[in-house]
Amino acid sequence: MSSIRFFILDAFARYGEMHGHQLRLQAEQERVHLWTDISVGALYGAIKRLTTDGLLAEVRVERDGNFPERQIYAITDAGRRVLRDLHLATLLAVSRRPDPFDLAVARLDRERLDDLPRTIQMRLDALEHLLTTTTAENDRARPWLSVAEEFVITHGEHRLRSEIDWVRSLQGKLPEIIADERARVVPDRAGVVPDPASP
Repeated sequence: MSSIRFFILDAFARYGEMHGHQLRLQAEQERVHLWTDISVGALYGAIKRLTTDGLLAEVRVERDGNFPERQIYAITDAGRRVLRDLHLATLLAVSRRPDPFDLAVARLDRERLDDLPRTIQMRLDALEHLLTTTTAENDRARPWLSVAEEFVITHGEHRLRSEIDWVRSLQGKLPEIIADERARVVPDRAGVVPDPASP
């Protein structure tokens, strides 16, 4: 699912014709970086791709005072059809991306097991700091957000709180995990588990 594609098509359907800089200002005003995975700087390239795909069309060139000429774009009928499909698909899509952290926990460095509690605490500290800064950014943005936007920015806060709770439960399990890693017999390169009875 492409968030940036959905955002751009929706913005043109919602606000009408505009140039790339106007779209960028709109994205900044809506503070989409707080509640989506959209990079504001990537909007220009995405506009070009949507134009190539026939979902946006170049309608004219404008010049405002001494500013450079700017290409004005509009959404096409095909773009409106794609937007309707994207909107429904996005509302129905359930996404679960694997976290590389899980792989690192499942494949611990046996030579650094003593460092694991400190490493996990560092991760927890980083998550708590991220929650604090996210909450502060969201609080600053709230006066300019719609009711729906204000509600969705809390989704990120909830996910961070959930992750913090999970890492705290991991901390409680660390003694057992470390003991298990130390006791576990590791197969050799050929996949053969050494016989513990052999010298």
